[in-house]
Amino acid sequence: MATLEIKDLHVTVATEDGAKEILKGVDLTIKAGETHAIMGPNGSGKSTLAYAIAGHPKYDVTGGQVLLDGEDVLEMSVDERARAGLFLAMQYPVEVPGVSMSNFLRTAATAVRAEAPALRHWVKEVKQSMAELDIDPAFAERSVNEGFSGGEKKRHEILQLALLKPKFAVLDETDSGLDVDALRVVSEGVNRYKANGDTGVLLITHYTRILKHITPDFVHVFAGGRIVESGGAELADVLERDGYVRYTDKSESASA
Repeated sequence: MATLEIKDLHVTVATEDGAKEILKGVDLTIKAGETHAIMGPNGSGKSTLAYAIAGHPKYDVTGGQVLLDGEDVLEMSVDERARAGLFLAMQYPVEVPGVSMSNFLRTAATAVRAEAPALRHWVKEVKQSMAELDIDPAFAERSVNEGFSGGEKKRHEILQLALLKPKFAVLDETDSGLDVDALRVVSEGVNRYKANGDTGVLLITHYTRILKHITPDFVHVFAGGRIVESGGAELADVLERDGYVRYTDKSESASA
């Protein structure tokens, strides 16, 4: 069974006043078949966790490990992490002018699979996945994310998820900027990915609305750069009702 283990992870980021520690000892284990939701206030370090796992150069890992089936992904390049089975859906997907969606997807699939997918089968696979996500077929020849709405960008992220089939998906505020229809379609795409049972999801979100569509096995409260409480899906309802105030007060006291 595939396992993603985050052990005592510490991460800093450069600021005008010097290095600032954002993650202050994160511990989390995700097994294949599990969905973990991380919730917390803005500025608590949720997105930093996602980017550190993915290997964004802005974030400096100063301690800890991220193990994928026992191998430390922090020692891998970004493309090696993808080939090992990690996937990041970004909160703000970037535009790639001059590169069509179809070329981008096939290039990514070739890199991850270590061989180019057979063209006839690939075209069928892409068309089916685009239809399931209500993506207009004409988008295949448009530049990646250029001129896309927020919802279109997020659907494209989940299209990549469907086609690349990673072991673990880190979804950073995938619900951000989605209307109710796009939220439903994107959530259904994530649930299809989860359905095979041998993949894991780390879902980072600020609100509970996406959790009405994607049921987490575990919910973790993130505050002050660490996980301060964990529970089942019912914890999300408590957060919806009571907010994060008591957790932010705790994290501020711990940092004092």
